[in-house]
Amino acid sequence: MPDATKIVLIDDHALFREAIARLLAAQTDIEIIGEGATVGEGLEIVKSRPVDVVLLDINLGFEQGGTFLNLARAVGFSGKVLVVTAGVSKLEAGRLLQRGCAGIFLKHERPQLLIEKIREIMLGTDQTEGKTASMAPTEQNGDQEAGRPLTPRERQVLCGVFSGRTNKEIAHKLGVSESLIKAFLQQLFRKTGVRSRAQLVRAAVERYWKELEEDCEDTWT
Repeated sequence: MPDATKIVLIDDHALFREAIARLLAAQTDIEIIGEGATVGEGLEIVKSRPVDVVLLDINLGFEQGGTFLNLARAVGFSGKVLVVTAGVSKLEAGRLLQRGCAGIFLKHERPQLLIEKIREIMLGTDQTEGKTASMAPTEQNGDQEAGRPLTPRERQVLCGVFSGRTNKEIAHKLGVSESLIKAFLQQLFRKTGVRSRAQLVRAAVERYWKELEEDCEDTWT
């Protein structure tokens, strides 16, 4: 059996890193060996151990993640870098590819596609270079509900779901009835177009993770 692909995540949003780590940890051919929120943290990881693929956000708060590409090569990193971002222009995508980026993945795409993208990159079959014209995120037909912001209470309930709490536990934490939590969940299912809690977690990561991170930390920590 071939060795698992060794992955490092570099993203300044802890909630997003945690969700992606959970997703990839379920794959037998992928292993998460490190995480970081800054370019510097990522460099320390790739300097200290063998890494096959770095998943890199290019918007790291006040830091430009793209600088990792040249700096990583300078310290001897020979693996591949997959940029995972909310959006990137055709011009910037071209520049990233010229600087050695192996591919670009948009955060609004389905999580399963990220797994496929990683495998394509390892096999050398990724076709990103021919697709840079469509790197900016666009609203899909019939997905108008996805753009609607969540209410404060919806965010609290969703954070509870994301942290693995039951309806009863969420209700107790928020001081409301369990039936009200069920009603909020149905409302969230309609808003996100999903039918299960697992799908709801995925939708939260794809569409609302920026809104959720601070609320989840405040409510459930």
